[in-house]
Amino acid sequence: MKILFAKIFLVFLLSGQFLPVWAQPQAADKSFLLRPEWEHASLGYLIKEMATGRVVSSYQPDRQLTPASVLKVLTTATALEILGEEYKYPTTLSYDGAIQDSVLQGNIYIKGHGDPTLGSSYFAPESKDFLPLWIKAIQGLGIKEIKGGIIADESIFDTEGVSMKWVREDLGSYYGAGSYGLNLFDNRFDLYIKSGAPGTRPQVLRTSPQIELSLHNYLRAQSVKSDSSYMVGMPFSTERFLYGVVPAYQSQYRLRGDIPEPALFLAEYLHRQLQERGIRITRKPSCYRQFMERGNWNPGERTEIITTYSPPLKKIIEKTNHVSHNLFADALLKTLGLRYQPKRNEVISSFGRGIQIVKDFWKKKGVDVSEITIYDGSGLAPANKVTAHFITDVLTYMATKSTHVQVFRNSLPQAGLEGSVRNFLKDTSLSGKAWLKSGSMSGVRCYAGYIQKNGKWYSVVLLANNFSGSTWTINRCLEKLLLE
Repeated sequence: MKILFAKIFLVFLLSGQFLPVWAQPQAADKSFLLRPEWEHASLGYLIKEMATGRVVSSYQPDRQLTPASVLKVLTTATALEILGEEYKYPTTLSYDGAIQDSVLQGNIYIKGHGDPTLGSSYFAPESKDFLPLWIKAIQGLGIKEIKGGIIADESIFDTEGVSMKWVREDLGSYYGAGSYGLNLFDNRFDLYIKSGAPGTRPQVLRTSPQIELSLHNYLRAQSVKSDSSYMVGMPFSTERFLYGVVPAYQSQYRLRGDIPEPALFLAEYLHRQLQERGIRITRKPSCYRQFMERGNWNPGERTEIITTYSPPLKKIIEKTNHVSHNLFADALLKTLGLRYQPKRNEVISSFGRGIQIVKDFWKKKGVDVSEITIYDGSGLAPANKVTAHFITDVLTYMATKSTHVQVFRNSLPQAGLEGSVRNFLKDTSLSGKAWLKSGSMSGVRCYAGYIQKNGKWYSVVLLANNFSGSTWTINRCLEKLLLE
C-alpha cells in the first residue's frame, strides 16, 4: 500500500500539481522520471532558446547538484574572458653565479608559470621541442660543467597540487594528477606489467618515462577483457599501492598513474639529459619545495638563458573540454588565481585564489554566484555543487556577449561524433548538432552546452545525481528528454 501511495503521489508531483511554474517539466519530459533508476535520484535541468531567452523546458533548475567535469565549462569560459584566447604560458631557463672557462659556478633554474602542456601527449610532437631548445641554449653558452645543480622553481603556485576535497581513490591515478608551477608529460607515467594465470599476481616490468617508485603490488589477474584497477598514492610520495584486477595472460599490459612530484622529476629529467651529452653536474637535482622544507631557499641574481612558450590558450581550452583534461582545467584555475590580491593576514591556497577570481568575475557580470560551491577547476571533487540555472547563465553570456563565443563553442565536442559525447545522441536527429561537455563519476551524469536546430540555438544543462542502474540507461533517458 505504501509503495502504491508513493507512485500515485509521484504522478501528481510530475503533473505539476505541487510544483511552481519554473519546475514543471513539459508533458514529453515526464515518463522517464517514473523509471526505478530515478527513484532516489536528484535531477535539475534547464533548456533555453538563446535568441529570446524563452525557457523550453526545466526541472528544479535552482537545485545544487554535483557537476563532475561539466564544471570545466565554467573554468574554461572564465579563462577565455580573463586571459584571452592568445595567452601563452612561459617557462624560463636561467642561471645564477658566473661562467668561467666553460664551467658554471652556480645553478641552472627552471622557472615555471603553471604551463600544463610541457611535454604533453595531447600537443605532441611540438610539446617536446622544449628539451632540445633548452639543451642547445645551455650548450650555446659554452657550459661543459655545472658546479651546482638543476633546480626546479615551481613557487608560482603553492604545494597543494590536489584539492583537499578529492577522494582517496583518485589520488595517484592518472586522471587525478596534481597541478603545480611546473608540470611535465601531463604529470602521468605508464606502468607496464606482465600477467599470468587467473588468480596470480602480475609482474611489474617497467615505467615510461623512467621514474623511481616504491610499488606495493596487490593486483590479481582474472579472466576479464579490461582492468578494474587502482593506483593509489599521495603527492610527493614515491609509494604507490596497486589494487584490483587486470586481464590474465598479458605479456605487456599498461596501467597509468600520476608523477608524484612533477617539478622535481623535471629537474631530474633535464639533469640526465645534460649528463648524457657530456655535461658534468656536481649536485643532485632539486626543487623549490625541498629548499623551503630545509629553510634555505636563497637563490642569487639570475640570468635568463631561454624562455619557451605553451600553445595559445584557445588550443589548451579545446583540449581541456574535448578530452576532459583535469590537469589543464586545474592549471587554468590556479593561473586565474594569480590575479587575486589576498587580504591582510589572509591564508588562501592557489585553488582558493582561483575560485575567488571566478566568483568575482561572474558576480560582476550579474550572475548569482551563491548558486555554486566549488573546490577545483576540473570537477573532480564530489563536493562541488552548481545549479542548472547558474551554468545556463554562463552559457548564455558566452553565446550572446563574449567575443570568444566561436572558440568557446568549438571547444565543446560534438555529440554523436567525438570526445566523451561521441556515443551520446548518436544516430539521432541531434547527432552533430549538439556541442556538449559531459561530466561523470559514480552516480553522476551531466551535460552542458549548445544545440542548434531549425536555425535556432539553445543552451542545454542536464544534471543527474544519485541515480541507480547503468549509465547507459540514464543516457537514454537524457537523450529522450532532449529529442522530445
